[in-house]
Amino acid sequence: MSGLGISVVICVYTEDRWADILAAVASVRAQSHPALETLVVVDHNPELQDRLEREYKETDEVRVVPNAGPRGLSAGRNTGIAASYGEVIAFLDDDATAERDWLRRFADPYSDPRVLAVGGRAEPVWSSGRRPAWFPEEFDWVVGCSYRGLPPGRVRVRNILGGNASFRRSAFDIVGGFATGIGRDGSKRPMGGEETDLCIRLTRARPDAILLTDDRAVIHHRVPEAREHFAYFRTRTYAEGLSKALVARSVGTDKGLESERHYAGRVLPAGVARGLRDQFLARPGGARRAGAIVAGVLTAAGGYVVGSVRARRNGTTFAVVPIEADGGGAE
Repeated sequence: MSGLGISVVICVYTEDRWADILAAVASVRAQSHPALETLVVVDHNPELQDRLEREYKETDEVRVVPNAGPRGLSAGRNTGIAASYGEVIAFLDDDATAERDWLRRFADPYSDPRVLAVGGRAEPVWSSGRRPAWFPEEFDWVVGCSYRGLPPGRVRVRNILGGNASFRRSAFDIVGGFATGIGRDGSKRPMGGEETDLCIRLTRARPDAILLTDDRAVIHHRVPEAREHFAYFRTRTYAEGLSKALVARSVGTDKGLESERHYAGRVLPAGVARGLRDQFLARPGGARRAGAIVAGVLTAAGGYVVGSVRARRNGTTFAVVPIEADGGGAE
């Protein structure tokens, strides 16, 4: 669909990522399928907003807008959806760059009206220059990237990954926006799961909906040095357990943990076996990778138990509001 209008939303929150933000926007502006517009949504940081407005004041295709909701990624994305014009809205992390054909790979499947979401592959760019020897590929989701165990090619999935994603605008008309109360909200705890929740709600409301990933829609996601350490790995896996508990409470355990059962039952045991084999063959880091997988499972499971207890005790609820277009909607 060469004429498909795609709005790109990049949510930002800190000047510490200034160079990353500029690189992300530049990668969108260099697409082979030109973006209709790029919206940079600033999460309650007036200084950063002012600086970005000065940077792009003479650039018609880049708009800088403040997050109109509570602090956090979900409200920022909802703000971008409401302010955008495209028939499709794509999301790019503020510390990632997209390959030249990223939007073209997204656009092609939307020729089928049943396709409501298309995601892609995120490759890690390690600040140290190489993957830490102990870090298992099965856990690359810890640093916001695609992980070993995801199906290759263009395939149908339960949910797409939020840092490299696109949705048909009508999807938000059907189920509203991203739920606040799930995912990152400006706190130090690295939560997630808001895109999983949205995708499950979408396929429940529209059983005929098709959600795809295409591993040719590639972004390169920078991994800061602080996230290359086991301390962050442990914190993030625990937070993922908390997040999964919230998602399961929102959409039910059957769908909320459907993909995770396959991942934990097949992908991770194979990863442990691979690590032990590498150790036997004297390859660097084999035993440590196997140990990290076991530790990741245990901390995620611990987070899930704690999150489930808290959700039941506190009666946790999530806000899902309709998206009211203030950008004009699809052209």
